[in-house]
Amino acid sequence: MKLDLEMGRDGVAPKDAATVVLVRDVDAGLEVFIVERSKQSRFMGGAIVFPGGKVDPGDADPSWAPLVSDEVNAHAIAACRETLEEACMLHVAGGTVDHDQLAALRTRLTTDAGALRSFLGERGLKLDLAALHPLSRWITPTAEARRFDARFFAAVAPPGQPGAHDSHETMASFWAAPAEVLRRWEAGEVQMAPPTHATIALLATCMTTAEVLAAAVAGTLEPICPRLVPQGDTLALALPGDPEHDVRESRLKVPDATRYVMRDSRWLPEHAPR
Repeated sequence: MKLDLEMGRDGVAPKDAATVVLVRDVDAGLEVFIVERSKQSRFMGGAIVFPGGKVDPGDADPSWAPLVSDEVNAHAIAACRETLEEACMLHVAGGTVDHDQLAALRTRLTTDAGALRSFLGERGLKLDLAALHPLSRWITPTAEARRFDARFFAAVAPPGQPGAHDSHETMASFWAAPAEVLRRWEAGEVQMAPPTHATIALLATCMTTAEVLAAAVAGTLEPICPRLVPQGDTLALALPGDPEHDVRESRLKVPDATRYVMRDSRWLPEHAPR
């Protein structure tokens, strides 16, 4: 997993970003949609993540107003767009769309930035922004060369849309129970950055999509910006509530750890040493 951390770095201004935690109910319980980033990616290459990306200037364009189910929200519009681009899913109001239509639309987007607007307008559809529920907000540490201020949204996957990775920014995708994702991570089969792990840990406490959305409503959206600190012969990312973080209260919805410590090329959740 590629990161570029440096102690004492002043830190560049973070770019706005949006991430979507897609969940669904199946007979066996709750599942979450995961994509694996390309190993060539400059940021978190090879890690498993939720679909997401930067907020583009066009996401805040007022002309979106007739094509969204709520007021124009650049982060939510970016979340819908990124879900289409990286997961081949799209939340719409006023009708339905199927996987083949979305796959073709995703291909059009690679050469036509206005393809999504045209697609919605031609079919009398709107982006269903109300389907996205703010879950958390993570800001990349100042020690990282590339920084993002990412809003995480929780959303129930649209019916009839199985999802698929794009084979460009992402190289694989799968649906799995949150506990299974944690098992794979604990076994060293996949890599996760702390925000992804913390979110999966929260999902593992939920049995249904309704419980996930309830957790979104109940939680705080105060930003979580880890602080890089030394810990013995390794490094740690102290979270709000850790003794070495400026923010004294925890902002994790499942506060099982106060920091993530780099051990054997993995960030492991731990409590601060006493």
